[in-house]
Amino acid sequence: MRSIAGALGEHGIATLRYCFPYIEAGRKRPDSGAVLEATTRSAVTFAASLVPALPRFAGGKSMGGRMTSRAAAAAGLDAEGIVFFGFPLHASGRPSVERAEHLISVSQPMLFLQGTRDPLARLESIRAVCLALAERATLHVVEGADHGFHVPKGSGRDEPAVIEELAETTRVWIERRLGLRRPRSGS
Repeated sequence: MRSIAGALGEHGIATLRYCFPYIEAGRKRPDSGAVLEATTRSAVTFAASLVPALPRFAGGKSMGGRMTSRAAAAAGLDAEGIVFFGFPLHASGRPSVERAEHLISVSQPMLFLQGTRDPLARLESIRAVCLALAERATLHVVEGADHGFHVPKGSGRDEPAVIEELAETTRVWIERRLGLRRPRSGS
């Protein structure tokens, strides 16, 4: 997330990164869903207190994104939209869509950034989830990327190029949600 946050900053998008309590404590086992969701809500509330006039978008990488959407589904979230950097749709090697069932209760628009080689989200499954969410879901597929958005060396792209693709896609999606248009270079 550090690389993505830096790239988003270069696109004029401020980020607030936070850790879940179990990570802060150095534990490997995640906290309960209730604690993870409460932590997410606290982070979004804290962001709102820092910059109340700015529109907020919430999200995260993998479990962080899923906990954001669970928090939004359970109790609402003060955010204009949710961005998933690799939604963990299922455990590796065990395709299913149960982890997405709560998304139907999320009222915000959602951006799914997914790699074609992500073992935690088979592409055909995440496409079906997004299709079911209709206009609330936008799917951007990162060709050749795995769950960490790493691409094979022979792909012709490197990590900075993939991070830039994620940041640019996020910027464009946010601007569309807010009804903004960026002037073209040289205009």
